[in-house]
Amino acid sequence: MIHSVPALGQAEPYEMIVRRSPPHLRPYALGAAGFRTRTAEDARMLPLNAATLIVDFTGMSPIVTGPRATATFAVHTPWRHGMAVGLTPAGMSALTGAPVREVAGATVPLADLLGSIRAEELAGRLSETASWDERFALLWERLTTWLRPGPGRDHLITHAWWRLQAPDCPRTIADLAAELGVSRRYVELGFRRVVGLSPKTVARIARFQRTMDSWRRPSATLDTALSCGFADQPHLSREIRAMSRLTPAQLFAFVQDTRQLAE
Repeated sequence: MIHSVPALGQAEPYEMIVRRSPPHLRPYALGAAGFRTRTAEDARMLPLNAATLIVDFTGMSPIVTGPRATATFAVHTPWRHGMAVGLTPAGMSALTGAPVREVAGATVPLADLLGSIRAEELAGRLSETASWDERFALLWERLTTWLRPGPGRDHLITHAWWRLQAPDCPRTIADLAAELGVSRRYVELGFRRVVGLSPKTVARIARFQRTMDSWRRPSATLDTALSCGFADQPHLSREIRAMSRLTPAQLFAFVQDTRQLAE
């Protein structure tokens, strides 16, 4: 999951270290990343199906950004050195008690969702911790402690959300509904209620993010993305332009311009 890229080219690449969440947290957290960039610059926030909790170590209050269907611009972003964790719909609800639809297309202070005491504790302890290993361990421990999974009344929609993230996801929403044994209308209303986006939009964003993931590999080429579910090269180009406001070549260059953070 790639949250954002610079709005313009920069002299030095972003530095990033990515960790998958531990098994017991995977229904709730897609993973986390530590990041550092030398200067605060305009950012292009990319389409995402998840909420993203961002903790900056340089003084910005922690925030949560919500799911979004197209790229948006953040002018002079304050986050420069910190951590980000992707929260699934179940994770957002279990951590904050609010459905992910309440932050769809928005940026919200973490204190408004988690309470000021916990938000300040998380930011303070992460910024004071010396190594990335310790920071990730602390993040997983705090999430484990604070998660309060609900009764699971939206279990079917949560399962449907996960199916759309998979490379072998159903080809159409009608196919997804048939797989679940419910009507298409049930799926569409459920996604609006839980995620705040239509299932068709969620499927498009998932394919977009699979493309970003395929391009992160050092050996990747532009054509690598064709295996992510696009019909052909023109289809890939149309979707990348529509969702990121960049050409595939431009976005590929941004994704490749990342350097591994030192442990």
